[in-house]
Amino acid sequence: MNAAHLLPEIHLRVVPPALIAALQTRFGAQCTVAQAVREQHGRDESSFRAPPPSAVVFADSTQDVADAVQLASQYAVPVIAYGAGSSLEGQLLAVQGGISIDLSRMNQVLSIDAEDLTVTVQPGITRKQLNEAIKDTGLFFPIDPGADASIGGMSATRASGTNAVRYGTMRENVLALEVVTASGQVIRTGTRAKKSSAGYDLTRLMVGSEGTLGIMTEITVRLYPLPEAVSAAVCSFPSIEAAVRTTIQTIQLGVPIARIELIDRHAVRMVNAHSKLQLREEPMLLMEFHGTPSGVKEQTETVQEIAGEFGGQAFEWASTPEERSRLWAARHNAYFAAVQSRPGCRAISTDTCVPISRLADCLLESVAEAEASGIPYSLVGHVGDGNFHFGYLLDPDNPEERITAETLNHNLVARALSLDGTCSGEHGVGLHKMGFLLDETGAGAVDMMRAIKRALDPKNILNPGKIFAF
Repeated sequence: MNAAHLLPEIHLRVVPPALIAALQTRFGAQCTVAQAVREQHGRDESSFRAPPPSAVVFADSTQDVADAVQLASQYAVPVIAYGAGSSLEGQLLAVQGGISIDLSRMNQVLSIDAEDLTVTVQPGITRKQLNEAIKDTGLFFPIDPGADASIGGMSATRASGTNAVRYGTMRENVLALEVVTASGQVIRTGTRAKKSSAGYDLTRLMVGSEGTLGIMTEITVRLYPLPEAVSAAVCSFPSIEAAVRTTIQTIQLGVPIARIELIDRHAVRMVNAHSKLQLREEPMLLMEFHGTPSGVKEQTETVQEIAGEFGGQAFEWASTPEERSRLWAARHNAYFAAVQSRPGCRAISTDTCVPISRLADCLLESVAEAEASGIPYSLVGHVGDGNFHFGYLLDPDNPEERITAETLNHNLVARALSLDGTCSGEHGVGLHKMGFLLDETGAGAVDMMRAIKRALDPKNILNPGKIFAF
């Protein structure tokens, strides 16, 4: 395995006592150096380990963020934005030391513009909090990565999730931003207008930058009308290939399905144990249809017919909101179900995406390799847009298992890239996929990204050590 694909060495930068004193003077009780709080902000859902930040600042406003960044800039100390802590590729880890700015208190809805189908929020609000706040408008925010992630974190990683096949990703749904730059300046990008050709698209530059170019403090996103009718269904298949072929034909026929999720037999077994369900322990598609009653009926009948052609059986409906919620909650808990299936383990969670026509090729080869490895794993996927995830469950104290799991991950990503896919469909690059980004884009493109980073953050204080080497 290429050493460039492994976690880089940790080189901590000095955090002067004078900076900690200045932060405590400015923020008082909002700044803490308590070990437990620092450790909480020094880990995420990845399998990596790194020292915690030297201090945590709890921001209540844009001015708080700007002041904290200005102080850090004076001492050239790293700053890492923290939301819900649900990232999977090591984005939150203080690999060069520094301070963490916790944005979770900045969780307000600032304005709802229902007539324009937009809402402006602070970065710490989670997707569930946002939908609860707008439930009386007849609108909803559809991007659903599974975890109850913050809107700021979702924007920073260009997240997507189960609804992306119909509603797109954060890239398509973020319209405007307020951002604190590396110098502590506050800028605005974009507007609430649906389109613009005014200058560089700084909004898209920030979305997906993983906190390396600026810290988002206000975010304007698109909303959508709640569908008149919603129907969900599960269907079991004799093989993963049959489930994938059903997915491919559904998408290629243009069926406007809202969600179509693949769950392999291992994941079904783990979900059953975790969520107390009795789903058939076979490869399964979990689907949802949005639209008018007649439109939903037509979609479901079409997909049921396609599934039948590939041996799909036990096509069951979840007709009530309670039943649908229970099914989707089980799907969203698949990661935690997998981790709990092997007590004490850590998961190396992959995230690749390929053109829909190459999905079967990529998945089937990857499944065969995982089965042969002997490493426990589960497979889930937002397969409607070619995105899927393996979770390799390893003993963190067993170096041989880590090597095996990382080899599987390396081979899977290389396979996806050979099929004109990407190393990450939604998790981002973080620490884990820095080498893969170079493989995917080439040295010239990474050099251009590095030049942008150096221009906007010359002291390399914004989440350093992520995406690529400075």
